[in-house]
Amino acid sequence: MTTRVPEAVSDQLERWLDGDGDHTVDGLIGVFEQKSFALLFILLLGVSALPLPTGGATHVFDIIAVLVAAQLVLGRDRIWIPRRWRGLSLAGEKQRRFIAGLLKFIRLLERISRPRLTFVFDHRVSNSVFGLVVIVLTAGAFFAPPFSGLDTLPALGVVLVSLGVLLEDAVLVAVGLVVGAGGVLLEIVLGKAAAGGIKKLF
Repeated sequence: MTTRVPEAVSDQLERWLDGDGDHTVDGLIGVFEQKSFALLFILLLGVSALPLPTGGATHVFDIIAVLVAAQLVLGRDRIWIPRRWRGLSLAGEKQRRFIAGLLKFIRLLERISRPRLTFVFDHRVSNSVFGLVVIVLTAGAFFAPPFSGLDTLPALGVVLVSLGVLLEDAVLVAVGLVVGAGGVLLEIVLGKAAAGGIKKLF
């Protein structure tokens, strides 16, 4: 008797994107169901996680991510988002290029990651904690000064934690927490230093 190997997350995402189905946010939610929470966080915060100043252009993605994360905290097992956002296409040329780069990153982590402490995942409490972590780190990305690049680390933390949840790897989740928390702490330290410098000027 052969043991069936679960399909890799990257292969599932690529097969969905290359298939004939609905390539919108609504389509993603319908196909991936419970996994769509973590996948949406990766897609929404992935742009901010790039080492490029966004100038606040990704704030709408941050707001959607917080809305979705709040539903995890409240115990929902299916995502609700406003109708106007459900039809957002994920199959445009820019979106495909971004997802192609994201798939390479996911595949890299899939090669070095393995299931660890799997019993902590996919429970009411752990899902709520996951949602709270996403809210806190996304807030860190949202309130980073425009064009400072300080939103990168909190957003990358969300991406890593979400990938850790998808791959059920507690070590990857821990790495994401350290990266995200480090980014928020850096914002606070630099913010205090900037405020102190302004006070001295006046």
